[in-house]
Amino acid sequence: MRQSYRIILGVALVAPAALSAQSRQTERDAFTLSERVPQGQWIRVRNLNGEMRVRASTSDKVEISATKTWRRGDPKDVRIESKKSSDGSILVCAIWTDDTVCTENGYSSHGDRNRRENNDNRNDVAVEFEIRVPKGVKVGVWSVNGGVTVDGVTSEVHASTVNGSVDAVSTGGPVQASTVNGSVHATMGRLDGNEDLDFSTVNGSVIAEFTGDIDANIELSTVNGRFQTDWPVTITGRIDPRHLRATLGKGGRRIRLSTVNGNVELRKR
Repeated sequence: MRQSYRIILGVALVAPAALSAQSRQTERDAFTLSERVPQGQWIRVRNLNGEMRVRASTSDKVEISATKTWRRGDPKDVRIESKKSSDGSILVCAIWTDDTVCTENGYSSHGDRNRRENNDNRNDVAVEFEIRVPKGVKVGVWSVNGGVTVDGVTSEVHASTVNGSVDAVSTGGPVQASTVNGSVHATMGRLDGNEDLDFSTVNGSVIAEFTGDIDANIELSTVNGRFQTDWPVTITGRIDPRHLRATLGKGGRRIRLSTVNGNVELRKR
């Protein structure tokens, strides 16, 4: 039996813990970059420890600055590399160990694991990235320990971390966003193409906002939390309080919002 529901429930937000900056030393402009990236190509930035903030550029160039902070580590042990590919895309990586290789797909290491872990325990250097992006440039930003914020972007966005919240806004789209410990809030304008979209965390709320009506098959899941959607949805079969599968409009691309401890909300802007 097919049923139509409008589900509107409250949302509880989970605030990430703030990291104290007391007694930390600072090196500003530890790395800077100013390069043109063609519209439709990527600026990708990978980080292990530190916040990442993306904003609109006031010029026609991608502009990046990095700040290192530390208490007991040595900032010289953390290097920042950049590579430009033949299509004009740029990859920037913060690297903590000599044997680490960074590519578009992530980090890999080939040296002694115990030595790497000992070095990592001693080295508390954090790298904070400020990234300015002109119109039409795609953005990929990944961290492990640190929040990720993206705003003023007009094209595709991939944003993720492990410990920290992700807040990603694009007037274009699509946006993919994820974390493990923190909230996810993704906002986007038009949706071209049929790419599936995923927004996920484990400990935190998940909110996805879209402009106008959308055609999609949605999956909303939570264990300890509630669902909310601003659209009337068509549900087939029983309603599972932990996992909702439904159709928006004519259906089509899959939009998945998932968490374990937190609420899930699908908003109309």
